[in-house]
Amino acid sequence: MRTQRLRFGAVAVLAVFGLALAGCGVGTENPSAPNATAPTTETDWEVAGSMTADGPNGPRQGVPDAPLEAVNGDGGKYDKLALNSLADLQEFWTAVYPEHFPGRFTPVTTFYSWDARAPRQQAIQFCGEHTYHVVNAAYCSLDHTIGWDRGVLLPQVVAKFGEMAVVMVLAHEYGHAIQGQAKIAGMRTPTIVLEQQADCLAGVFLRHVAEGDSAHFTLNTTDGLNAVLAATVAIRDQDPSDPQNAHGSAFERVTAVQIGYADGAQGCKKITPTDIAERRGTLPVSFLPGEEFAQLPVDAESLTMVGRALLEIFPTSRPPRFDYSGVVRNCPNVTATQPVSYCPNSNTIGADVPGLARRAGQMWGEVEPLSAAVDGDYNAFIVFVSRYVLAVQQDRKLSVTGPDTAGLRTACLSGVVTTELSEPDSNPRLSAGDLDEAVSGLLTDGLAASDVNGETVPSGYQRLEAFRTGVLNGEQACSARYR
Repeated sequence: MRTQRLRFGAVAVLAVFGLALAGCGVGTENPSAPNATAPTTETDWEVAGSMTADGPNGPRQGVPDAPLEAVNGDGGKYDKLALNSLADLQEFWTAVYPEHFPGRFTPVTTFYSWDARAPRQQAIQFCGEHTYHVVNAAYCSLDHTIGWDRGVLLPQVVAKFGEMAVVMVLAHEYGHAIQGQAKIAGMRTPTIVLEQQADCLAGVFLRHVAEGDSAHFTLNTTDGLNAVLAATVAIRDQDPSDPQNAHGSAFERVTAVQIGYADGAQGCKKITPTDIAERRGTLPVSFLPGEEFAQLPVDAESLTMVGRALLEIFPTSRPPRFDYSGVVRNCPNVTATQPVSYCPNSNTIGADVPGLARRAGQMWGEVEPLSAAVDGDYNAFIVFVSRYVLAVQQDRKLSVTGPDTAGLRTACLSGVVTTELSEPDSNPRLSAGDLDEAVSGLLTDGLAASDVNGETVPSGYQRLEAFRTGVLNGEQACSARYR
């Protein structure tokens, strides 16, 4: 029997984050190690300072703009937003760099701004390149400068994800400026390592902002941090099989940001080719021949196949009944979740198959640039998986209610299943990008991280952290963390 694969829908995004114009070495890793590392689970996501779940988010009101200027800048709101971000980054890294890295820290002091819509004669040179129609933000290692497009890129980022996403963009570029000085990367360092280190260092700064210590910005840990992570999801490799795309999937980029956010600069120093290979394990990171547009149809036949795989991965003393005629109605003391529900009383998983198929989205074709929505079959199947692992928890006499216990444990165990479905002999087997589909859903509605009533924690960070814990660290980590 030919192994069928759950396949990620094609994406088309602007490759705007993390391009070091001076050039980066591109290498490949051997993803053979089965064990993985993740952010330290002992470091709570919400700690000291003024970090709040529902507090203010964005530029601080009444704070004077930073006294920085950009070459070719126009003094407009996007240049001010960028320069205020860079002023806070400069202050932060000047203070903390000596605590973590050797040598003397040299801040970035020269900045370039351009408008990608401007005529050719108004374009400037940045990092030895012409900026005519260049929609990008980048660090230039040739002369230790940072530049950005104020005409297209920054307005689109703000429109899609808010002003704090611009802070993320510049924090990532500043991360590139840190790497060489800190000697955690060099000319031979693979691009995937350079990019994940920069994402990680951006996460370190975001934690500083969330704790209330940034002069110009605040960041709450619900909609604020969710939007920043969504921007990270939006900028992912379009085709992981393309050797030109070595910047990491959405799953990997979010993981890197969260390593920095949770573990600080010390965690970023540990991001190496070996570390990335260990985290990848058997997870698919490139397409096999014919997989580019192959999707597993979201229908009763496919759900039956996934259901058989679930019964093997997590057997129970009393297997649940699968009903593909719709969600379970009249389940005592339970609010049915759409488009898949679990009823503990009857031990039944009910699926509205057409509704589940709609959740998968178009599954092929062009996707809007700078979109954090990743359509595809696994965006649907992960919700089906999550309702099954609720049945597993019920079978093990664990509570299936409570968003911060049962909900996060559900996300974590769904991550365990995801890793099992990536094994070479799994049928069906995941394909490159399927994890990104799961990440997208977890960050938006979070249904795969909800309890039996559909209740979920408001923090996409927590939901993703739980899922990633299961993917990388397995069932035992889920049991220990989400009691």
